[in-house]
Amino acid sequence: MISVLLADDQHLVRAGFRSLLRRDKEITVVGEASTGDEAVRTARALRPDVILMDIRMPGLDGIAATRTIRTEGLPCRVIILTTFETDEYVFAALAAGASGFLTKEVGPDGLRQAVRVVAAGDALLSPSVTRRVVGQFAHRPVAAPAGGDRLAVLTEREREVVRLVATGLSNEEIARELVISPLTAKTHITRAIAKLGVRDRVQLVIVAFEDGLLS
Repeated sequence: MISVLLADDQHLVRAGFRSLLRRDKEITVVGEASTGDEAVRTARALRPDVILMDIRMPGLDGIAATRTIRTEGLPCRVIILTTFETDEYVFAALAAGASGFLTKEVGPDGLRQAVRVVAAGDALLSPSVTRRVVGQFAHRPVAAPAGGDRLAVLTEREREVVRLVATGLSNEEIARELVISPLTAKTHITRAIAKLGVRDRVQLVIVAFEDGLLS
């Protein structure tokens, strides 16, 4: 069973998501929270697999709550909920440690699939969202990487794949670009994630920019 915590200050939103998730026999909602502080406390107590986290909540907001959960090393993966895909806080949420985001207009199948994807350890980050993350970095000064070139542990092919991930390409697009199979592209990404000690595809993009692989 995939355990889920719902964190949103609107009761009707939580009720709606609970109803949609209940239809999947392999997903169970184990708790609810209406504030960021409550989300953190409940995450500590229940340690759910996935948290659906609203950004705008009273007191501690969803971004700060996500950062606290990740800093404490809780084994919970966070999906940020936003009202609009262009929410100005999406990048900050990803940088805080979220594994992806959904708009509140997501359909039933999309919601359940998102929970499954994130619970399996992958990042819910579409190419269009990756490009937006890239756009945010394009306006930031590139800081010198701490502790040397982290990307030195990668092979040339792995570096190339990471660079393409950072430009917003999907596995299928990377495969076409490099004339390899999508499975091979995914394998290179998985190995790069392991070698760099990062959590997922989102963090790969951040490392690629922080270390100057793509500017």
